[in-house]
Amino acid sequence: MRWSRTYPRVANPLHRNRKSHCGVGSRADLTESVDRFRQLFRVGWGDLDGNHHMANRAFLDRAADTRVLFFAQNGFSVSRFATERIGPVIVRDELVYRKELRLMDEFTVDLELLGLSSDGTRIAMSNTFRIGNDELVATVRSEGLWFDLDKRRPRPPPPELDAVQRKMPRGEGFKELPSRGSSKSS
Repeated sequence: MRWSRTYPRVANPLHRNRKSHCGVGSRADLTESVDRFRQLFRVGWGDLDGNHHMANRAFLDRAADTRVLFFAQNGFSVSRFATERIGPVIVRDELVYRKELRLMDEFTVDLELLGLSSDGTRIAMSNTFRIGNDELVATVRSEGLWFDLDKRRPRPPPPELDAVQRKMPRGEGFKELPSRGSSKSS
């Protein structure tokens, strides 16, 4: 028997807090920013390392799960990524620990946008892990880009995907990133 890693709760008020009270999948103003996006998880057996606490790879997995859930809950599902022949590529992750998570601990992961290029190709995000009464556990800062699955190179996202990423809640210190053509590091 395998433990389920995520425990989404449709009625959980932590899932989506929006300025507008549209339901999941609503096509309301796509440029409207989400106030907060928070996902609930539980540490499973497969998430543990040799020290019996949540492994660094499990933190990175939950950060990625949260990002994918944000896009799916805002109208851009995994199947839509396949249809559009585009995918996210994370080129850098920074993980900072503050507290351990142990088997069966419940925790939340917030998602914030830290930076975006004008063409939408490059993106920087932060995931904040918390337990209990919003006690900080860890942060994951990620930098990525959108990747054309056929041409095997970075590309701007389709307009609907760009609109969804632009409504991600903005983190403190948000900044515009250089566009793909203006930086050799992409």
